[in-house]
Amino acid sequence: MKIFAYEVREDEKRFLMDRAAEMGIILEQSGEIPSLDNADDTKGCAGVTILGQGKINEALLKVWYENGVRYLSTRTIGYDHIDLACAKALGIRVCNASYAPNGVADFTVMLMLMCLRNYKQAMWRGQVNDFSLKGLQGKEIRKLTVGIMGTGRIGQQVMKNLSGFGCRMLCYDVCQNDTAASLGTYVSLDALLQESDIITLHLPLLDSTYHIINDETMKKMKDGVVLINCARGELMDIDTLVKGIETEKIGALGIDTLEGDETIIHADHRVDILANRNWFYLHQFRNVIMTQHMAFYTDLAVESMADCGVAGIYQMAHGQNCATEIRTS
Repeated sequence: MKIFAYEVREDEKRFLMDRAAEMGIILEQSGEIPSLDNADDTKGCAGVTILGQGKINEALLKVWYENGVRYLSTRTIGYDHIDLACAKALGIRVCNASYAPNGVADFTVMLMLMCLRNYKQAMWRGQVNDFSLKGLQGKEIRKLTVGIMGTGRIGQQVMKNLSGFGCRMLCYDVCQNDTAASLGTYVSLDALLQESDIITLHLPLLDSTYHIINDETMKKMKDGVVLINCARGELMDIDTLVKGIETEKIGALGIDTLEGDETIIHADHRVDILANRNWFYLHQFRNVIMTQHMAFYTDLAVESMADCGVAGIYQMAHGQNCATEIRTS
C-alpha cells in the first residue's frame, strides 16, 4: 500500500516514516501544500494525508480519485478545509486526527493570563530596559466571569484548568454535556456574551458558527471584554475585531488563529510583502497577542497527529475500525 503525505514538517518526518514502516506502507513525503499543480504526485497512491493549509475541493478530489486515491486523512482535528460531500460522492473515505486536548487548553489559559496581565507590553519594555509599571496593572481571573463557547473535549479541558482559579464559568453549546455542566453553568449565547469578562472560542467551523463573533454579537458584550481564539480564525469577523480594538470595546485579544492566516502561518515571511492589511494592522496593538497557530504544537500532539495520518488510512483500507473516520449523512 502506498500513501502520499503533503505539508510534511521536519518534526513529523520521523513519526510518519516509523509508523508507515510498522504497517508495511510505502510513504512518499512532500512539504508542499496540496493543489492541482502537484496533484499528479498521488498517482498510484491509495491514500493521501494532509494538514490544513490547502483547500481540498471538488476539482482536486476528482484528480486524486482518478489517480487511485480512495482514502484521505487530515492530520488535524478540524476538517472544514475538505469538501466532504464531494469526497463521499466520489467514494473517498476521510478521517481526521485525534490528540489530547490538554495542549490547546493550556495554551488558551496562558493567553488569558497574558492578556489580563498586559504581558505583551511588559515584554516589549523589558527588552529596552524599561521596567516602569505605568499602564501594566492587570486583573485577577478569580474575580472574573469566563464564557466558554463550545464544550467539546478542548472546551471541557479549559474549564477543568480554570476550575483551580476560582472564576465563575458560563458555557454555551448546542450539545450540552454533564462534564461542562458540573464545572460551569450553561446559558444562552446572549447571556454568555452579556455577562462574560473573558470569552474563549472552542467551536468547530460550520455554516452556523462562521463569523459568530460579528458586529451584532460584539454589541452585546461588556466594554473591555477579553476575547480568546484557539479554534478557527473564521469564527471571528476580522473587520469586527479591528473596530473592537480601535474603539476599545475589546480590552484585549489573544488569538492563535485569525481569518485569512492560511498563507501566513507556519512560514518565515521576514523578507516578503504580504497583502493582508487587517491581519498586520491588528498585530501592532499593545493589547493584541497573536501567535502562529501553535496552540496544538506539543511533542505529544505531533506524534499523535502523525500516527493518525498513517494509521487512519491503513485502518479504513483494511476494514478495521477507524475511530476518527468522518461519517456524513
